[in-house]
Amino acid sequence: MEKWSTATIREFRQTLLAWYDREGRDLPWRHDQDPYHVWVSEIMLQQTQVQTVIPYYLNFMAMFPTVADLAQAPEEQLLKAWQGLGYYSRARNLQRAARQLVDDYRGKWPQTAAELLDLTGIGPYTAGAIASIAFGEVVPAVDGNAFRVFSRLLLIDADIAKPQTRKLFEQVIQPIVDPQRPGAFNQAIMDLGSSYMTAKNSDPAHSPVRAFDASYRENCVADFPVKTKAPRPRPVPYYGLIVTSPAGYLMVQRDATQMLTGYWTFPLIQQADLQDATDQQPATLQTDIAHLEQRFMTDYQLPITLTPLSGQPVSHTYTHQRWQVKLLVAELSSAADLTFYPGKWVAASTIKTLPLPKVQEKLMTRYQNQGHPAAFKQN
Repeated sequence: MEKWSTATIREFRQTLLAWYDREGRDLPWRHDQDPYHVWVSEIMLQQTQVQTVIPYYLNFMAMFPTVADLAQAPEEQLLKAWQGLGYYSRARNLQRAARQLVDDYRGKWPQTAAELLDLTGIGPYTAGAIASIAFGEVVPAVDGNAFRVFSRLLLIDADIAKPQTRKLFEQVIQPIVDPQRPGAFNQAIMDLGSSYMTAKNSDPAHSPVRAFDASYRENCVADFPVKTKAPRPRPVPYYGLIVTSPAGYLMVQRDATQMLTGYWTFPLIQQADLQDATDQQPATLQTDIAHLEQRFMTDYQLPITLTPLSGQPVSHTYTHQRWQVKLLVAELSSAADLTFYPGKWVAASTIKTLPLPKVQEKLMTRYQNQGHPAAFKQN
């Protein structure tokens, strides 16, 4: 690992910030240093591209212009505003932290990274970003961009997949952060990591800090950062039930024990949940359908006859799981009583008013493509 002299650090800061002042991205959350704006944008940007986030951010701020508005928002409204961004626990943690700020801090923000860590859903990176941008604390904001930029600049070969590596980077970057403009410094690193020093197709030859880039000098840019591969998401087979009646479609709201808590979907049943320890024969589509029909009759008093929808299962990938949803269709002649079933009938025209996860949108699209082109158009 390279070590910079005080003079080199000073020159690097000047070069980086001069470039940022000329070419830094004009993003809506950079128009001020409001900690609420910084916080919401940084949470949205986790695992999500900037261009995707911008319209969500603008809509979110229109709906919840203050921390107090967010704290008081009905959960269904919050989830609807977040719909499509994924990683839905982020939205709930935002609201939990907003309530902490209102209830425990009387609406006043903690102003240091260490104090910000006490808020739900705020980790070291987000705390560093808020503290430096909104409150001028001289602290690094170490995210994927910072890992990539500084591992290349300084030839840091520590595995960034290991939790302890973050502490190493924080220690290395801390004395480099510009003490006069720490927020601008951290945002400049973000912009550098998303332009000249990207993960793929980087352009170190034209980077404004190429004179400080040891990996470019040593012709080993592609070797950094060092990161062991994460295991592939494991496949999880599901059945998705599209049950219709004159009252609409059968919909369920995911509960607190499930992924996608609070969002509405067609009934989703893991294939593994249908396996009976007493079964001697391997499960087949036909035996699974028989089990489902029996379960709905026995547990919920809902007589349904399921028919497989043609085509491959609908696939949707989460961090550790890849859902593969086989669609089964049932049509009831009357709106069956749902006293014993934890769901409700929803008219096709109002389904899209509910908070829906991306996988549900995929299921609806597949269903529409199988001969129901106007099924879910919102009035």
